[in-house]
Amino acid sequence: MLDKKIDVEKVKAFVDSCGPNTKIYIGCDSERFKYKGEWYADYTLAVVVHINGRHGCKIFGAVERERDYDVKKNRPSIRLMNEVYKVSALYLELVEQIVEHDIEVHLDINPKEEYGSSCVVSQAIGYIKGTCNVTPLVKPQAFAASYAADRWKEILAA
Repeated sequence: MLDKKIDVEKVKAFVDSCGPNTKIYIGCDSERFKYKGEWYADYTLAVVVHINGRHGCKIFGAVERERDYDVKKNRPSIRLMNEVYKVSALYLELVEQIVEHDIEVHLDINPKEEYGSSCVVSQAIGYIKGTCNVTPLVKPQAFAASYAADRWKEILAA
């Protein structure tokens, strides 16, 4: 039951029905697992549309499954950068359609060195700045990645 792609047209139609202060937050999270002796990752993308910046939100999401080639489980640089590439591509699709609203990019990366995701923090921020021309938010401010995307797959499974 994995959705392969977020329907950007549906997101745009919903945003168009909202007011001018609507804000959009996008993020990606991943989960690594072993299947038949091979490592895979489910990448969950989420678009959080905060209606008029104060009237609740609607979440659009999708899950993509891919092989995971990370060797170091505690420093998952390939998987984390795949999250960054996916959120960047989604941002570029959305920004073409939704030019009149603020769109934030949230990365599920913790800059504190004691966390494994810190191994890509500079590279990830630089990639988003370079491809999207925005400064992404990282943990703990990155709720679209850390909470919304993290829970989307659970919602689908329920």
